[in-house]
Amino acid sequence: MTMIVPGALDQLTGGYLFDRRVVDGLRAAGRDVQVVELPGSHPDADVHACAAAGDALRALPEGALAVIDGLALPAFADCLQGQAGRLRLLGFIHHSLSLETGIAPAMAERMARIERRLWPMLRGVLCPSAHTARCIAGAGIAPARIAVTPPGNERPAPGFDPAHGDAYREAEGPLRLLSVGSLVPRKGHHLLVEALAGLKASSWRLTCIGSLERDPSAVARVRAAIEAHGLGDRIVLAGEMKPDALAGAWRDADVFVLASSHEGYGMAYAEAMARGLPVLGTTAGAIPDTVPATAGLLVDAGDVDALRSALRRLMADASLRQRLSAGALQAAAALPDWPTAVRRWADAADRLAA
Repeated sequence: MTMIVPGALDQLTGGYLFDRRVVDGLRAAGRDVQVVELPGSHPDADVHACAAAGDALRALPEGALAVIDGLALPAFADCLQGQAGRLRLLGFIHHSLSLETGIAPAMAERMARIERRLWPMLRGVLCPSAHTARCIAGAGIAPARIAVTPPGNERPAPGFDPAHGDAYREAEGPLRLLSVGSLVPRKGHHLLVEALAGLKASSWRLTCIGSLERDPSAVARVRAAIEAHGLGDRIVLAGEMKPDALAGAWRDADVFVLASSHEGYGMAYAEAMARGLPVLGTTAGAIPDTVPATAGLLVDAGDVDALRSALRRLMADASLRQRLSAGALQAAAALPDWPTAVRRWADAADRLAA
């Protein structure tokens, strides 16, 4: 099997983590998996990405199985049809590119046209959630050619104590809010800052962990909002963190909050639940499928007032946080671990490829 990804596989996002876990898990199970890392820009593929995509497919022998990460799919716009007949090609579609927040309407429509044209050329599509599966089926792909294969989730280490001292947080110090996700428009950091700006009278601190390099304009907008509201001493944009450092951030947090306008699954939400953190998210995309009402509060995407109201409730009500913490652990226990998730992914890929 060949896994074709846009750029380096070791990037610190949920989609790349899922790709990497699949590759590592299949190799550990004794399967031969090659990785092709396409150069150039994605998803708005440039000439370098398109040339590398064509070269990657032409280099594969007749009948070879290749899985293309959905973020890389536009790079194959001019070469997929010519190779689909001789190769077994699958798509690993984390979410539709046309649903990305902050892109121009013309770009969104172009991504939608590319996906509608290329998805039918694939033997099958693997996706992380029923929500993404419905989006793909809506483009006319037969359900038999779509497999829902959710990512795995880390299990807490032995002796894990989910108690974060919530009942005493008001006396001990500010409530520690954590947001994990690249600072791009889709993750809603600007809305979160605006919501928190109306809660200056409450005691809280926010740490945002995620890339500050993917969308400089979005980062600049968030920084400007922080400065305009005088929140520089309460909000930290920490940038990306390696897994070991991120584990410490999870451990030190009291509440997880991410105001995404769309998620194809929402791995950060699932990881927060596994850590026993109450979750504050939105009803967008697959988030309601990932986060049950017993584990978190979900508000309409883009609704700053509703987001502020939910934050106020969580800050003021320690018993609510404790109930949601217990519900988060219960919900996370029902999610597959990574070995199970990779095995299910491999079984689905084999079925679709056949």
